[in-house]
Amino acid sequence: MDKLYDVIIIGAGQSGIVMSHKLKHKNIKHIMLDASSRIGDSWRFRYKSLVLFTPKKYSSLSGLMMKGNPESYPTKDEMADYLESYVSHFDLPHKLGVKVIKVVKELNHFHIFTADSKRSLIAKQLVIASGAFQEPFIPPIISNFNSNVLHLHSSKYIEPSQLQEGKVLVVGGGNSGAQIAVELAKYREVLFAVSHKMKFLPLRVMGKSIFYWLEKFKLLYAGIDTKRGKWFQNQNDPIFGKEIKEFIVDGNIIQKVLVSQVNGTEVIFEDESREQVNNIIWATGFIPSFKWIDIEGAISDNGQPVQQRGVSCIKGLYFIGLPWQYHRGSALVCGVDRDAEYLSKIMNY
Repeated sequence: MDKLYDVIIIGAGQSGIVMSHKLKHKNIKHIMLDASSRIGDSWRFRYKSLVLFTPKKYSSLSGLMMKGNPESYPTKDEMADYLESYVSHFDLPHKLGVKVIKVVKELNHFHIFTADSKRSLIAKQLVIASGAFQEPFIPPIISNFNSNVLHLHSSKYIEPSQLQEGKVLVVGGGNSGAQIAVELAKYREVLFAVSHKMKFLPLRVMGKSIFYWLEKFKLLYAGIDTKRGKWFQNQNDPIFGKEIKEFIVDGNIIQKVLVSQVNGTEVIFEDESREQVNNIIWATGFIPSFKWIDIEGAISDNGQPVQQRGVSCIKGLYFIGLPWQYHRGSALVCGVDRDAEYLSKIMNY
């Protein structure tokens, strides 16, 4: 007979881990499933120079502070190792190397099918903690691929040596794109294409992290059902730190407008300017992929989970770690604990 759990959590990143911590505290029989070979791999395999813009104080989960100066900024490897140590410290139940390929609901139980077994795991309740950053997105504006141009999504970028010689275009005005553009500008000519006016926030104000001030002014955790939260949600995501702004002002990075078309080695921009490039880094984000959830009504026609504050319209099904699931911090390490606490209180055991 297939094994039955009170709760199964799909995903063992920070969202799944903190959810597991809440459930273990309540002595709920559960397990985390993750396709990775190690806890923290979602961070461990990102680009080498990645440093979080949230200090360690805001990059730690409940019950265990990250080692080191709480005001310092962790590298991606420190973040990965911290998550691994967190799971070990609290002895959270998990299985790695388990790729979930299908989830169905029959009567009152969820059946989770994995790639390496025809048998299913069964749960009374299910938490989807796989996040929204699943499938890399590249806009459909490439009319002619040319082997002389290297196209690389930011999720596959590791270090400058991956790239061909010559000019680089970084497309996308988020924090990852900005960090990558700055790193590459130290070695070669870089263009940085953004679709909107960039807003910059300093990492520190009056000696304190910007996240301290966002929390103090009740913005960081303001719910989407509040005036503050609605206002904050409508703002473009800022670039944390001003390094790229300085590179642009000094002429070390050339800022461009939205890319309208890529034709071989030629890039055409919205203002009709054109550039010849040898490399394009697509820092254009991700799209959700929940096709493996084969439960009618759980996922909308546009591929998004049908949920309110992480609670699905399907009884016993929950989501955690989605951007703006309830507040700005919902997809950040600093905020996921609040969402996990909320879900752990309303779940039926």
